[in-house]
Amino acid sequence: MYILALNCGSSSLKYQVFDADSKQAIVGGNVEKIGLPDSFVTQKYPDGTKQKKETSMQNHNEALNVVLFMLREASIDLNEIKGVGHRVVMGGDKFASSVEINDEVIKTIDELSAIAPLHNPSALMGIVTAKQLLPNATQVAVFDTAFHQTMPDYAYRYAVPSAWYRELGVRRYGFHGTSHFYVSKRAAKMLGKPANECNLITLHIGSGASATAIRNGVSVDTSLGMTPLAGLTMGTRPGDLDPGVVLYVMNRLGINADQMQKHLNKDSGLMGITECFADRRDVEGNKDENDLCRLAIDMEAHNVKKYIGAFMAELGHVDALVFTAGVGENDDYLRAKFCEGLEELGIKLDKEKNAVALARKGVDQAVISTDDSRVKILMIATNEELVIVEDTLAIMNGTYNPDHLKMDYSFVK
Repeated sequence: MYILALNCGSSSLKYQVFDADSKQAIVGGNVEKIGLPDSFVTQKYPDGTKQKKETSMQNHNEALNVVLFMLREASIDLNEIKGVGHRVVMGGDKFASSVEINDEVIKTIDELSAIAPLHNPSALMGIVTAKQLLPNATQVAVFDTAFHQTMPDYAYRYAVPSAWYRELGVRRYGFHGTSHFYVSKRAAKMLGKPANECNLITLHIGSGASATAIRNGVSVDTSLGMTPLAGLTMGTRPGDLDPGVVLYVMNRLGINADQMQKHLNKDSGLMGITECFADRRDVEGNKDENDLCRLAIDMEAHNVKKYIGAFMAELGHVDALVFTAGVGENDDYLRAKFCEGLEELGIKLDKEKNAVALARKGVDQAVISTDDSRVKILMIATNEELVIVEDTLAIMNGTYNPDHLKMDYSFVK
């Protein structure tokens, strides 16, 4: 029996097929440039080999059809795909856990598209297509926002008219929850403590980035807000920004909301500062010759350290600082920059341990703090797909517990 994990973007589709018994990924891949003439699929195998297929895919239905064709070519019996787990970015305050998808769930995800217009519509396309092409499989939604539904009201409310909250749902929701959840469980295991006794600050640093404060195993605060624009400096998104800046620029340049949304989502962050680079590898590679690249690194480090300090004040006691996601797992230079000057807070990075703790070199987890660091510093490679698969299986088997502290996950055994 197989479980298919799907992550649909507006013009992309990421997928992985897992064996239900071993919970190991068998094959996976990416579809890119959906809707464009030069769309293609890259399928990847556990031994590192890749297979690329270039073909026009005008929508997610065509894309998933091509994916299923390639899976058949890889000797995957489609009749054995008994469950499909969908990553859904926005669950609002309607979903505090993973759920089996029915018509009411689809309706609610669609309604939440008003808050997440760049994310939920593509997830819905994936759900509808998967139901059509794999009608006998159980369909499950796993929400990025679910882990953060334990935040107290004083952490998720904004100081704006309360009517906006009641009538429009204006509040902090947070994102990357599945990743923060996964690494928090793994961190507890590394610390040798039950998850409900751990206080952590988790840093998901990829193209998108977020920090989360975790008290006794549950999220109590996070840097991303109502949308994925807030918090830390990101590849193309600004992070925290005075709202007055948006009003001022719209007025002076005469641009509308759609144009401003494009600027904030695509033209800001590292891209906006450097005017040419969104990828941190490019930013770091040019920092010695390009002052804007140096500035971008300093700004990002400054913002990360502000959140670490704020969350330490909020939590009181912190067991560990956890780095994860593409940059957090692989960029020892930035990890060092983020920890620089935090020694008085009990955060001491070991340079030698940090230099070799790289997921791209096969390191899945590592302690990268000095032996006398009061706060442990950990690198843990995230695995959101495994959470999606295990939640899907548990819902199929009737063993799912919405209280994740009571769920029996394979990756914490």
